[in-house]
Amino acid sequence: MSYLERVRTQNPLVHNITNLVVAPFTANGLLALGASPFMAYAHEEVADVAKMSGAVVLNIGTLDDKVVQAIRLAGQSANAHHVPVVLDPVGAGATAYRTETVQMLVRELRLTVLRGNVAEVANVIGESWSIKGVDAGSGEGDRIGIAERAAQQLGCVVVITGKEDIITDGRSTFLTSNGHALLTQVTGAGCLLSSVIGAFTAIAESEADLLGSVVEALALYGVAAELAAERTAHQGPGSFQIELLNQLAQVTPDLLAENAQIRQIRGGAV
Repeated sequence: MSYLERVRTQNPLVHNITNLVVAPFTANGLLALGASPFMAYAHEEVADVAKMSGAVVLNIGTLDDKVVQAIRLAGQSANAHHVPVVLDPVGAGATAYRTETVQMLVRELRLTVLRGNVAEVANVIGESWSIKGVDAGSGEGDRIGIAERAAQQLGCVVVITGKEDIITDGRSTFLTSNGHALLTQVTGAGCLLSSVIGAFTAIAESEADLLGSVVEALALYGVAAELAAERTAHQGPGSFQIELLNQLAQVTPDLLAENAQIRQIRGGAV
């Protein structure tokens, strides 16, 4: 059974502490995929929700002290109960507050997956890469090297998204080449991807299974984007956004296998 089939069969509960810009889109995307979203922020319940979830996705897109504390409480509970934790360090490097917050989180929490653009991931591990708002800015450097160093330093799977996505655990490294430029014109496309990754981590049966599940999550999301763009050609990003949800629901395992562009550049078989 493919990872996608497992997600749709098991309907994992994914606890999202995400930003106010993207919460409805994220919830709808998870429902379309076949997962079950839970959007809980209150300090009084986040630990309980994290405990009963299949995965916890932490997103620092719209920060304040209450959100930071909710993220900490949920992350600590997830760690205590062996629930996978996905961290999306939105805008790390853009302001001192964001950078300091995310570096505190990676010190205090045990991550399963870190997912961001190259600038965000670089700033998480203290390397220099320019950032423009919450988007990766210009820079020169080895994206694959940054991903692998981050994975080794943090002891987790690292995903750096871009024209070509990098997925690595520091030993084995994969590239996926699916996707479409319209993803950059939809607010929250990356945030939804982090939650989709959360759904796939929830059904991974072992650490050895984890990397493969994340690779398939990236490929699925990219294939869905390509099909959505094809079906909404000349209609613009609004139609694309809605069709992306449709395609997350409609892509079959066979269609995914036929269209996924995945190549391994380092490590043994996964």
